Amino acid sequence: MPRRTLLTQQHALQCLGTALGSVLSRSVATKHSWPPHADEASLYIHWPYCLKRCSYCNFNKYIPRNQNHAVMTECLQKETQTLLQLSQVSRISSVFFGGGTPSLAQPSTIAAVLETVSKHAHLSDEAEVTLEVNPTPAGKASLKDFTLAGVNRFSVGIQSLNDDHLRVLGRDHDSQHALWTVSEARTLCPGRVSVDVMFALPGQSVKAWESELDKLLPVCDDHVSLYQLTLERGTQLFKQVDSGELSVPGEDVTAVMYNSARGVLEKAGFCQYEVSNFAKNNAVSEHNIGYWKGRQYIGVGPGAHGRFVLRAVGGVQREARTQTLEPDVWIREVQRHGHGTRRRIQLDHRGLLEEVLVMGLRMNEGIAQQHWELFSPEDDLQQIFGMSEKVQEFQAGGLLILNDRGLRCSWEGLALLDSILPTMLLELEMFFKKQYTSRKTDIQRDR
Repeated sequence: MPRRTLLTQQHALQCLGTALGSVLSRSVATKHSWPPHADEASLYIHWPYCLKRCSYCNFNKYIPRNQNHAVMTECLQKETQTLLQLSQVSRISSVFFGGGTPSLAQPSTIAAVLETVSKHAHLSDEAEVTLEVNPTPAGKASLKDFTLAGVNRFSVGIQSLNDDHLRVLGRDHDSQHALWTVSEARTLCPGRVSVDVMFALPGQSVKAWESELDKLLPVCDDHVSLYQLTLERGTQLFKQVDSGELSVPGEDVTAVMYNSARGVLEKAGFCQYEVSNFAKNNAVSEHNIGYWKGRQYIGVGPGAHGRFVLRAVGGVQREARTQTLEPDVWIREVQRHGHGTRRRIQLDHRGLLEEVLVMGLRMNEGIAQQHWELFSPEDDLQQIFGMSEKVQEFQAGGLLILNDRGLRCSWEGLALLDSILPTMLLELEMFFKKQYTSRKTDIQRDR
């Protein structure tokens, strides 16, 4: 999931990682075996190469000097096969080719990976297969070939329709290239094209942002993703803002931009179904919904992340797996071992619940009680959060809704999720500590 949002995926995982620090170093007994949906997973394939590095980007991407497509294809296939066999999933629900710039890969690579998937798990003809597209002339020429290879959904990173902003961001396309690419993608996959747009850009005003949305909506398809620009240390753009060469909108203005965009999109018939994602005609991203609902996913390729049960070796709990970052090193490891997994952490019961909480609250519908019980049949949402004074304050302030149906953020709360999540994670941690203390007391009493 290599995109930014008002509450960034990276920030959410950092927030989660902090809370998990003490959790993952010790075991908390789980009362049930495999997590739900252990026989199915989504698949994320990471293509790490780009033509250039954008000024704001700190993702795991590389500008290749020499690129051997045949070797990369072979390794993606090999690691896909290995991880599918380790997971023993019987069905792949969706496939997402992200990056980097996966539209720079050869369509034959996409076809080969999908063929490997089909050999080792069921991949329905109707399954969502998404390709991230950078709207450059080099990428546009092969969109039809990608659909012939098996892609049926495009995610187009236009980022902006303002050429000055595109230059500041270091993008290698202009607004005309973006419009051409979206048009071509819509012709090939009508109703299944998402456009990514960034806001809070250097020098951008609320009025200019609203004007850009007015230009975008008539030409976009049924899905829009809004991402707030995040300044990352070490990037060129961070240095430019830090030195005073450029300035970005403040937090108050950024909040106005976000809420204004939500209103504009709603008026245009889009429904917000996640912090940063809006769809009409039910054109939601099924792949990303899998993340937000805590389903298994397998990450293949340099730097990819995954969460799945290793059933082939007797696993009963999910592992958080991270693949080796550097493509050349990853290739050598895959050739030698069949995979390039660099880091493995077993997720205990509490760790799994924290991920379900963090990701589930991103969705407009939140976490249904029935859904939570799939992961926590003994401890429901009311038991964990209902008595918390802070949660009650969020409810009284109209930011959170906790009732018999489940837990979710209000319209106002979604915009402030970044400040709500740490409290929710802390409450979950305190609940587990109380349980641990209670069990310890019971054991001592029995003695």
